[in-house]
Amino acid sequence: MAFPFVAGLRRAAFALPLCALALNPAAAKVLATVNGVEITDADLATAAEDVGSSLPKQMDEAARQKALLDYLIDVTLVNQKAVADKLDQTPEFAKKLAYFRQKLLMETYLAKVTKEGVTEAAEKQVYDDAAKAQKPEEEIHALHILVPTEDEAKKVEERLKKGEDFGKLADELSKDPGSKGGDLGWFTKDRMVPEFAEVAFKTKPGDVSDPVKTQFGWHVIKVLDKRQKPFPTFAEVKPQVEHFVQQKVQSEAIMKLRDGAKITRTDEPAKK
Repeated sequence: MAFPFVAGLRRAAFALPLCALALNPAAAKVLATVNGVEITDADLATAAEDVGSSLPKQMDEAARQKALLDYLIDVTLVNQKAVADKLDQTPEFAKKLAYFRQKLLMETYLAKVTKEGVTEAAEKQVYDDAAKAQKPEEEIHALHILVPTEDEAKKVEERLKKGEDFGKLADELSKDPGSKGGDLGWFTKDRMVPEFAEVAFKTKPGDVSDPVKTQFGWHVIKVLDKRQKPFPTFAEVKPQVEHFVQQKVQSEAIMKLRDGAKITRTDEPAKK
């Protein structure tokens, strides 16, 4: 169970005055002052976390730092003007401030439980469970030559029987530009159209199939090898596993809080 609204908390944070977000001023380096208000490297780090991903990726570090500082100067100026106009004293602002405070606290709490719950052991447990649950599945490594007509496919067969190299012939004749030398790599049955897959998986390694027709044309298939589909290593899927565990830990934390709370809703009938 995912909570996509959590990601928006970073943006909500900047609705607060910069002074509320800054770290210990004594330890911070002042980068600029706006009407006497200091902007520090701690503020810059907060801004980088909040809006840094929206900056062009091709920007070098110096340009990124300059853009972030310009952004902070603008935020500070607008903040000062808003306070001068007493916009922070309206009931609407107070409501929004309370709302964004709640969101920021939720993000902080979820970051805490995530740090505690996302461990190497938890990730490996998820990986091991997924590996055990994987059903055995056959996959093959094959080459093919795709031509428009049956007559052309039969001519391909004749040239192969005379000893011509399959890969070279594929480069010469095949209408499939995506497979160099006709090589399709390793694939499972469900990845190919049914007519192609049915013939390919019945063909023995080293053999060449009879021409087979699909919606794309006529294929001549050479099977190189067959095997049981290997499960990816932990290192290969670690980012996905880590993300899954993060979502799981956060979801469980929220559901635990829900289970221990008394919640009354007016948009649906009370549950017996």
